Order: sequence, then structure tokens, then C-alpha cells
Amino acid sequence: MNMNILITGGAGFIGSSLCNHLSIDNHITIIDDLSMGKLENIDINDNVTFINGSVTDKILMQRVIKDVEFEYIFHLAAIASVADSVERPIETHQVNFESVLNLLELVRKFNPKLKRLIFASSAAVYGDEPTLPKNEESVIRPLTPYAIDKFAAERYVLAYNNLYNIPTSAVRFFNVYGPNQNPNSPYSGVISIITNQFAKKKSGKEAKFKVFGDGEQSRDFVYIADVIAALVLIMEHNNAKGKVFNVGTGKFISINELLKTFEKLTSYSIPIEYEIEREGDIKNSFADITKLKSLDYTPLFSIETGLKEYLEIKKII
Repeated sequence: MNMNILITGGAGFIGSSLCNHLSIDNHITIIDDLSMGKLENIDINDNVTFINGSVTDKILMQRVIKDVEFEYIFHLAAIASVADSVERPIETHQVNFESVLNLLELVRKFNPKLKRLIFASSAAVYGDEPTLPKNEESVIRPLTPYAIDKFAAERYVLAYNNLYNIPTSAVRFFNVYGPNQNPNSPYSGVISIITNQFAKKKSGKEAKFKVFGDGEQSRDFVYIADVIAALVLIMEHNNAKGKVFNVGTGKFISINELLKTFEKLTSYSIPIEYEIEREGDIKNSFADITKLKSLDYTPLFSIETGLKEYLEIKKII
């Protein structure tokens, strides 16, 4: 392929996984301030240029967009903590919304040959509206500054496709898991936190897992390899321009069943502490991926096969 590709947030979980996949045949430029990502997540080679900086740095972003003619841009940089967005709505707004609009304007001015800009939105935009599964036309009910910013930015991304003929797409990630996810981060997904506890158990340390509520809340957990496959399909498909796509598996599992799957795969068990349900937590969520399947997407990993590969990589099984 041998393309110039920009990945913002490229040292984070999804960004580094995407970089490591695409850098085999392309030149990748990463912009990341390492506030959440880690440099060791990236397979640094001659095809990777790493820039330690923030997407809120307008001078830096203009220099990068002016200096390199990118064929593809993945805007994954974000403050991914919902709690952070509640505590610091202005600061998170600058990263999660203003940086997106600034990037779109820079592309409009300096990168006329761009083939696609893909923006990482979130299933959080659906909020607590109970109808399932969630499809891209479902009721949008964002409950937090994080979700509001993601939805507003997503709308701008698609509007620039329609108003200025800048080829864009957006993706709403459901619950992504896999290697490079940091279990010690407050932004981390539940699977990486559980995995960390089972790793402690294997090493003979004290391990436990805290469940808020009865454990019957369910999620659509999608393995990182399927997410990367979806992003590449959306990047390459003309039919994806100007559209938003759910990225998930179309299936769901409860936290209680998830814990049983861990026990089955590892042959360990850990103590579970059930606490009062957290206010604002969504009970159930899973994706309708019909639209993504129209691009020939088929998730290859079930929760059991995805977990098995993940736990093998982590050397827990």
C-alpha cells in the first residue's frame, strides 16, 4: 500500500494496535502526548514517526498537516474517562471536541488529496435509552460531557463530508478489549481489569474483583483484532464515506457470565465482591452491526476465542 497515515492517540490501546498493523506496509505518523498511551505499545520501526505532543496544540497540528500529504487520518486521541469529563468538562471538551474541529479545518485548508478521515466516536452516545440492539439510527441520549462531545464531533466529521467534500467516516466503538490495554488505568475496560486480577491469582498474589450491581449488566465485547479489521474496511470502502458505523460483535454477555468464562479458560477462580450499583451505569448494551456487515465485515472472535488469545498473549494460560 505504501501510504502516509496519521494516527492521533497512536500510543494508546486501539491506536497502537492499528499502527502496528498498518506500519508493515505504510508510513505512520503518530501524535500522542502519552497522557494515557505508552511508547512501548508501539512497534517502532523505520515506517513509524512518533511525535510527542497534544492534538490541542494548534501550531503543532498545522505543521504536521502542512508538512505531510496524508492519504488517511485516524483521529483516535481523546480523554476516554467519562468521570474525567464530569470533573473537568472544559479541559476534556478541548481534546474531545475542539481538536476534531481544528483537524477538519486543517485538512480542508492543507490536505486536499486526503482519501479518508476516520473519527473514533463511542457507543456512549446512545446513553440509557433502553431499546436494543443499538443501531446507528437509534435514539441518541448522551448523558455526560464525554458522550456529548463525541456525538457533536461525530456530527461535524460527517458534515464536513457533505458540506466540503472531505471524505470522512465515524465509528462508534462498543467494549473493545485486547493486548496493550492498560489494566491500571482508570479509563480501562472491565476485561483488562479482570485479566489483571487473574494474572495476580496465577502469580500467587491476592486477587479479587468488584462488581457494581448484581452482575447481570451486559455488554458487547469486541476483540481488538476485529476492531482493526473493521477500521481497515471502513478506510478502504467508498461506501463508508459520510457514514457512521457501530463496531462490535452484535452479541452480548453479562459480567457474571464473563467471569465464568475467565474461570473456565484459566481454571482459576477469584473472590467477587458485589457492591451497590453505580448511579448512571447503563444496564445493557449491544450493537446492531448490519451496516458494518454491508462492507463485508464479519467478526472472527467470539468472547471465548478472543479471551483465549488475549490470555495466551498475557501468558495467563
